[in-house]
Amino acid sequence: MSLRTIHIEQLISQLHHYTIIDARSEREFEKGHFPFAVNVPLLDNIERQKIGTTYKNRGREDAVHQGLELVGPKMHKLYERYLELSNINQKPLLFYCWRGGLRSGISSTLMQWSGRPVFRLEGGYKAYRKWIQSQFERPFQFISISGNTGSGKTEILHRLKQNGLQILDLEGLANHKGSAFGSLGQLPQPSTEEFENKMGWVLSEMSEKNPVYVESESRTIGNCFVPQEIWDKMESASVLKIQVSLDQRIQRLIQEYAHFDIELLKSRTEILRKKLGGQHANEAIIALDQHNFKRWIEIVLVYYDKTYSHSQEKPNKRKFGVFTFDWNDKEHSLMKFLQFLQNNIYPN
Repeated sequence: MSLRTIHIEQLISQLHHYTIIDARSEREFEKGHFPFAVNVPLLDNIERQKIGTTYKNRGREDAVHQGLELVGPKMHKLYERYLELSNINQKPLLFYCWRGGLRSGISSTLMQWSGRPVFRLEGGYKAYRKWIQSQFERPFQFISISGNTGSGKTEILHRLKQNGLQILDLEGLANHKGSAFGSLGQLPQPSTEEFENKMGWVLSEMSEKNPVYVESESRTIGNCFVPQEIWDKMESASVLKIQVSLDQRIQRLIQEYAHFDIELLKSRTEILRKKLGGQHANEAIIALDQHNFKRWIEIVLVYYDKTYSHSQEKPNKRKFGVFTFDWNDKEHSLMKFLQFLQNNIYPN
């Protein structure tokens, strides 16, 4: 059975035809990987570090020799794992490493001995990263959904998606809501590289003919950074402001955060102490101790509303329109909002 290599574009179009094996180390995989890939390291973190040191100090030939010494004793276990994955999914195995070189070459050759079809990604993970970054360069038209904290921008985005519109949910991809409290109730954040991978994959399924709705964000979402090409599109996007009454915003935030542990909320509030001012921070902590969530949110919102107002004063922010959303009658508001978009973005 011959070993076949496939190009990144072919793999993207036939993704579910293969069981994808990432032959890189655990640390490399955690930093970023191909969708649905299974990590079966040919060399683990420590072994890879040893090889790197040998390569730097003694050259490629000695590094390859050392690598084979490390891989040799565990070849049977690797082979068993490959067969297991092949049997579970009943799909051909496709291997990749960083550049499509030695690690994926050795792994795929080992599996090739089984007589089953085996594939290797040409250019490896590096080719995938190049493809991901090409998605950021596509000429999408972004429309930024803005609004004060608690306006429900993310929920509105999801409702737009349910109605067939294109959205880019950056907070969802980053597992963070973009504030001092943004990680509460969320899964651990991906690395910035994996955040980009997820974003590029979402964009690859979108059409350039229709606008992409995105929530107005800062460039940093928790520990994730929005890539420059996407940030430029967000900065030049038309801005559609969602206007929601203060009372509704407070009630929504109470529903969102009041169920978390009080000490956790206090620790996150302390992060804002300098920005809130000592007196207001103390009042917010006292309010939490008294389980007075309404008062706590009122105090914290003073800071977040000032921050939002400041962001909207940038001269490059293009106002598209303002829409008042009533969460007490959200289905009717959503219908009116969709009509607003239809009349203004897709005029007859």
